[in-house]
Formats: sequence, C-alpha cells, structure tokens
Amino acid sequence: MIKVNNDKPEKCIKNRDNLYRLIISQLFYDGHSTIATRLSAQSNADPPCCPSDRLLSLVTTGLQHETDRQTVSEQLFNSNPIQQMLIGPGIDLEFETDVICTAPEPSLYETVYVTSHKGACRAGAFSPDGKLIATGSCDASIKILDVEIMLAKTYNIDSTDNQEGQGHPVIRTLYDHLEEVTCLEFHPNKPILASGSRDCHVKFFDYSKTSGKKAFKTIDDVEPITCISFHPVGDHIVIGTNSPVMRLYDINTVQCYVSSVPSNQHTGPVTSIKFEPGARYFVSSSRDGSIKLWDAVSNKCVNTFEKAHDGSQVCSVTFSRNGKYILSSGKDSMVKLWELSTSRCLIAYTGAGTTGKQKHRTQALFNHSEEYVMFPDEVSTSLCAWNARNASRQQLLSLGHNGPIRSIVHSSNSAALLTCSDDFRARVWYRKQLIRS
Repeated sequence: MIKVNNDKPEKCIKNRDNLYRLIISQLFYDGHSTIATRLSAQSNADPPCCPSDRLLSLVTTGLQHETDRQTVSEQLFNSNPIQQMLIGPGIDLEFETDVICTAPEPSLYETVYVTSHKGACRAGAFSPDGKLIATGSCDASIKILDVEIMLAKTYNIDSTDNQEGQGHPVIRTLYDHLEEVTCLEFHPNKPILASGSRDCHVKFFDYSKTSGKKAFKTIDDVEPITCISFHPVGDHIVIGTNSPVMRLYDINTVQCYVSSVPSNQHTGPVTSIKFEPGARYFVSSSRDGSIKLWDAVSNKCVNTFEKAHDGSQVCSVTFSRNGKYILSSGKDSMVKLWELSTSRCLIAYTGAGTTGKQKHRTQALFNHSEEYVMFPDEVSTSLCAWNARNASRQQLLSLGHNGPIRSIVHSSNSAALLTCSDDFRARVWYRKQLIRS
C-alpha cells in the first residue's frame, strides 16, 4: 500500500541522496565525467563518488519484476477487471511514461444533447456506471437524464427538452431545495442522488421511484453547502461549506464528525472535496489557497500543501484512480499534478488561455482513461486539454456556451463529458471510441 511520507521525511531525503550518488557513479563509470562532476557539485555529494556500474545492475534487476508490481497495483486499486481492460490502468508515472494514447482526444467530442434550466446551471454529476447524468441549477431544480436515451436521439442534438416522459432523456426533475443547487453526487452503489445547496441543506433522493420528487433524508447545516463526496462504500459523506471546518457525516445516523485538532482546518471556505478511491484519504481545497489531505479513518489532516497555486484560490481537487496523485486547479488558470508520496508538484499544465486571475471557480479533471487532463478556459469557453503524462497541449474544443462554464464532469468509464454554464444550459458531449486493430 502507498503511504504518505509525512512521519519520516528524513528517510525519503536519505533515499534520494543515495539515488543521486548512484547516478553520479554510473555516469563516471560510463565516461560522462563532465556531467557527473556537475551533478556531484549540484547535489553536494559527500564523500565524492567513485565510478560504479551498480545502478545499471539494480535497474536491470528491477525491470525484471516491474510487470508484476504494476499488475499488483492495478488489481489493488481497480476491482472491476472488465472496466480495467476497457479504459486502461490510468496514470502512473512510476512506470512507463511513453504511453500511446488510445482514448479519443477531447477535441473530437461532439454534442449529443442540450438541456435547459430556468436559471444558471451550476452543478453536474455522472452516475458510477455512466448511465445517468444529473444537473443542478440556480432555479433550485435538479434534472436526471438517461444517457442511452439521449444517445438514441443523437441526430436531433440541437433541440432542448424540458418535458419528462417516455422517450425523453430527462427522466426525473426533483424539487426540494429553496436556493441554488451547488453540488451533486451519485451514491456509489445505490439509486441515491445527493445534492448540496445554498439553502444550507444536503438532500438525498431515491431516483428509482418515479413519483419521488422530494428528498427522503436531509442533513441540515448552518452554512451554504459548496461540495460533497461519498465514501467509496457509501456509508459516509464528507461535506464542505462556506465555513473552513470539514464535516464527515454517517449517512445512516446523520451523526457529524469533526477533527479534534482545530489547527487541522482550513482558514477559508472549502471549494472542493473528494474521497480517494481506496478510501484511505480524502482531499480538500479552499479559498485560503491550500490543499489538505485527510485520514479518512481518524478524520485528521495528515498533509497540507500551502499556497498550492502561488496564493490563488484553489478551485478543485481530485484523485487519480490509483490514489497516488492529486489533480488541482486554481484561479491562476493553472492545473497541477501532485505526487502524494513526495508531496511534490510533478507536472504543471500551463497555457489554458485566461490571462490573469479567473473570476469564476471551475474544475480540472481527467478523462476516463486518465490519458488527458481537461480544463475550461473562462474567456473563450473552450476546453483546453493536455497529455496527462508529458503536459503537451492538445487541440481546443469549442464548448458552445454563451457564459462561463461553472461545472464540468467526465464519465468514469466512457468518452462522455458534461458541461454546465451560466447560460442556463447543460451540454452532454460524447465520442464513440473506435477499436484499433
């Protein structure tokens, strides 16, 4: 299991010193004396390194076992072998980085359906199996759409549909909030949709019942809800609000748990929150500019990334499928990939398009195979995309909205994307993946 090296940082430093010494020795051994001397001076190698072929021997031995290690890692973090086969192992920079992308580029996605609310559309979510989509609005309503039905209506992609009924993608419209719906998330294994709102309530809807337009359970808070995330098992939910304090709730008893260490908490409103797929941690971001990693059992903060986006507000955080990395975005228009084991920013995805600070908060996300990173540009309302492993820019996708993108979500198992905007509309994007011979 992967561990966050917060308790023994000196061990991590010692291991890296040994690694650099091995590199220097190998360079001397292979005759690259000039490079070795420069690296030795830069890393303050003491005592001086002698020529040695040990690094090559260690790498050769390690490569013989790398396939087995990767297989074990994939089995550990991906319990569905069929899904694993279809979408690949996901991003893992400890292994081969020169991977040929097989998923469709985001710029190739096409609009397959547009639905309208009576107010700005601010929240969206895909169900875990990718068959349902939920959208939430400032008009306090929530819509649930059937993906299979909308794909069947692909040839009528320019129409909007506000009526429920047989043959229509909108299969439910839920009314139980009094103010703007700010966040949505499907339960991991039950037909339950959770929603958060500026009315300070988190509500749980059973969408398997055709007549159920009201919530069957409500969590009351004293602050507007900003973000929610289900525990992978589904018995708990963590909630972020305009308060800096994190709330972890037992869904069955509605009992609230808060860290007993006040200094653990953020110093500003929480903007994003997400459980790690392995259920060991959850991560949060805040307007205070920091990212915090929390132990999901003790509910205590185990690591803090201060000024993660150079002091700008952090807008979104999410885990990679293997739990090794966190993807974050900020109002500095930057997207960053953080490695938990070293607490380092490994990759910065730059050039999103917006100059200066963004006005609105939005999200960065992986595609379903984690081969691409996506982020909407606020000014042009285009979708920026990068190769997740080497940060190379991909072609832009014009999202066709007449207002800022306030929520963007990707399906976890197919090339499907949802964009929600202040123009009152939510657009569903899809690209059928061609099987390559």
